[in-house]
Amino acid sequence: MHNIKDRKFENEFTFATSRSSGPGGQNVNKVNTKVEIRFDIANSEILSNQEKHKILSRLKNRITNNNELIITAQDERSQLKNKEKAIDKFYQIISMALKNTKKRKPTRPTKSSVEKRLNQKKQHSQKKSLRKKL
Repeated sequence: MHNIKDRKFENEFTFATSRSSGPGGQNVNKVNTKVEIRFDIANSEILSNQEKHKILSRLKNRITNNNELIITAQDERSQLKNKEKAIDKFYQIISMALKNTKKRKPTRPTKSSVEKRLNQKKQHSQKKSLRKKL
């Protein structure tokens, strides 16, 4: 699959700014530096139906009832930096959600590992039995 950043999702973002929380004094009280991105997954024209389904199932804890993914950034003192951070965060989250997971191949323990485990169990059992009162 090609890089997710090659697709331009910015046209489908809804940006909102507000005042950040936390320390920062007068800057925090006066300037709307917190940036919030809202991305409507269901109505996206860039994502295929299969990708939408995958994102909705894998990110269900981060998605609102309206199928919107909301990402916020408020660490920086400038709105522009927070906007860039929020966009980077969005691309990271989407690419992680769309990444194909490898199928687990069940394996059996090796003979030596089984032997080692059994020997440790015997030693442990002997240690316990020596503690018992006769």
